[in-house]
Amino acid sequence: MRTTRRPTAAPTTAPRHGLARVLSKAGVCSRTEAARWIADGRVTVDGRTINNPEFPIVDGRHQIKVDGQPLGSARRIHLMLNKPRGLVTTVQDERGRDTVYRCFDGAGLPWLAPVGRLDKASEGLLLFSNDPQWAARLTDPTTGPDKTYHVQVDAIPSADQLAALCAGVEDGGEFLRARQVRLLRSGEKTAWLEVVLEEGRNRHIRRLLAAFDIAVLRLIRVGIGQLQLGTLAKGGWRELQPHDLELLYATAGGAGADI
Repeated sequence: MRTTRRPTAAPTTAPRHGLARVLSKAGVCSRTEAARWIADGRVTVDGRTINNPEFPIVDGRHQIKVDGQPLGSARRIHLMLNKPRGLVTTVQDERGRDTVYRCFDGAGLPWLAPVGRLDKASEGLLLFSNDPQWAARLTDPTTGPDKTYHVQVDAIPSADQLAALCAGVEDGGEFLRARQVRLLRSGEKTAWLEVVLEEGRNRHIRRLLAAFDIAVLRLIRVGIGQLQLGTLAKGGWRELQPHDLELLYATAGGAGADI
């Protein structure tokens, strides 16, 4: 008697990711928050409550719900904030410092992540979104828009120094340069510069100017692409409209981290 052998199923090649990571990438919460939701029994996969944040999820093969709502049903939000000086760009600070999320107290917004960063001493235009793909496009050095800053410094740079800032300098194994620098105005001992970056590294402008013995007194991000900070009040925010999104992509350049 001949036995018919069943064909062996081909091994799946679809990528697998932990459940907490999937929730985070969907833009509904941070990975840390996702782990808490999972531990609290708020997340189901194919109708079954899952308590393991590393539970493997195969792309496109599972129905994930949070509090009974299908994943991905939340409206995508993009907004801009005029970040005040003295706030750190993080959800929670281990040192107990005030964060940028203080500006959203009582607003009833869904979970939003910063798109790029501004350090504690910096201020100005900062974007937030619950759309990870949109954020990745903006912060990718090859696709993200230029960023424009107004910087008060403790000196009056010469024309040669302004040219040197654009030529660039090596600092800590990184090459730092500005795409464009121009003098806005000057007093007896200080000046305001407009600095445009196409690719920003951690504390890029401060480190670049320090290489020429120039200290930053104040640093304000005033534009991302052609989107301008404008008259938005300090600590104020507003949701981006379709024409705002178009302005972000009107120019191509780089994106930064802490400036």
